[in-house]
Amino acid sequence: MMITLQQVVDWLKKLAAIYTEQKDFLSKLDSDIGDGDHGVNVTRGFDAVVSALEATPPADIGAAFKSVSMSLIKTVGGASGPLYGTFFLRASVIFVGKQEIDLDSWTAALEKGVQGIEQLGKAQKGDKTMLDAWLPALASLKEKGENDIKEALKAAAHAAEEGMKATIPLQARKGRASYLGERSIGHQDPGATSTFLLLQAASMILG
Repeated sequence: MMITLQQVVDWLKKLAAIYTEQKDFLSKLDSDIGDGDHGVNVTRGFDAVVSALEATPPADIGAAFKSVSMSLIKTVGGASGPLYGTFFLRASVIFVGKQEIDLDSWTAALEKGVQGIEQLGKAQKGDKTMLDAWLPALASLKEKGENDIKEALKAAAHAAEEGMKATIPLQARKGRASYLGERSIGHQDPGATSTFLLLQAASMILG
């Protein structure tokens, strides 16, 4: 079973719709420990992603991911634009020229993307950032080694969800939330939440 270019485009459109639905929730999470604009930012960014994909249909999956990166970096402020933009740009390298990809390629691309987030954000697991969702999801994909893409993506989304929930008792060590010190404890990280939503959408559309 393979993931096709059309499925990738469908996933990105689904994700844009999910972010629109969850905009207020994401911004509420961010208002507790940040600037309060995370929902607005990712919604605006992925609306721009969809517009760009429709205006210039990508020739391959690598081009689709690169288009996402450029749209996010141009339209999203704060930390989420550069971080998600870097993720999609780094991941796009694995997909250059490919009309369809297998689970190994998907996993390799996510690893490249997550490495980009780590390098740019200078964060690690436990810092109460989006990496607390990304890293468990990536570990799940690498450990499972399943041929069944749908089951592997579902497992990765579940791992991201558990990582997201695990941010609640953490004290933030990066970003605006870190300024709050112990007051950041007890709040779910908005970046980890939007990452979970991204991976959940992938499990719905790409499998």
